Amino acid sequence: MDFAVSTWLWTSPFSTKTIELFPKISAMGFSHVEIPVEDPDLIDAKVVAKALEDHGLKAILCAAFGPSRDLTHDDSKVHQVCKDYVYRCFDLCHAWDCKFVAGPMYSAVGKARLVSPEQRKIEWNRAVTNLREICERAEKESLSIALEPLNRFESDLINTAQDVVNLVSDINHPAARILLDSFHMTIEERDLEAAIRLAGDKLIHVQVSENYRGAPGTGLTNWEAIKRGLAAIGYDDVISIESFTPNVQELAGAVCIWKPFAESQYQFAEDGLRFLKETF
Repeated sequence: MDFAVSTWLWTSPFSTKTIELFPKISAMGFSHVEIPVEDPDLIDAKVVAKALEDHGLKAILCAAFGPSRDLTHDDSKVHQVCKDYVYRCFDLCHAWDCKFVAGPMYSAVGKARLVSPEQRKIEWNRAVTNLREICERAEKESLSIALEPLNRFESDLINTAQDVVNLVSDINHPAARILLDSFHMTIEERDLEAAIRLAGDKLIHVQVSENYRGAPGTGLTNWEAIKRGLAAIGYDDVISIESFTPNVQELAGAVCIWKPFAESQYQFAEDGLRFLKETF
């Protein structure tokens, strides 16, 4: 098992300057760094690729989906904006030797409403149609997408492993895969092990934090159930710590983190990594 940490733990948005974090991330013992791409224009892909190589890190690309990147929107122009953004993320994948783009790309984060079954079906079908098109492009570029369920407070479309398995089934394309995040799972799943088993061989990435978004091993999460689930499906890829800093106002507001969860963000990462290595 390999371990990663998201640069969202320290800053937002990721830019070329964020490579200043790479030496410390590498020194702590992480083999991978998860790069959240909010704005591709802020990133010099070649400079980042050189920094990854210099510090012995591999990249995982996590995409961000705000209101202007919504594949379920009523306006098809918004769909195209989202697709164009994802395709730019594909370009970064090639620059950094990533095999997939991860994230909740089926809809906009924060789009959580009570809608009629008829409207939900319309939006579901839009997501399926648009994601199949993205998958077709991904396959041509030897890439995949890893679709992430979010908790009910962040999305009304895909909340559970069953939801995302249903979505992947309807997309019906080999490039459509799954990402599970322990934070969202502790809110939405009845059985963490069963949820992971359900994702099965479609699972290509795992993100973790505690039930309160703190460092793994400091909260209420049933890590033994997660461990059993991953072992049952033979998952031996990357487990990535994803949490956020309260020091970036816009990010803190988006994820409702108002205070630090450790003495420092580096302490958060070190404690989390130590626990993950001991557990997995």
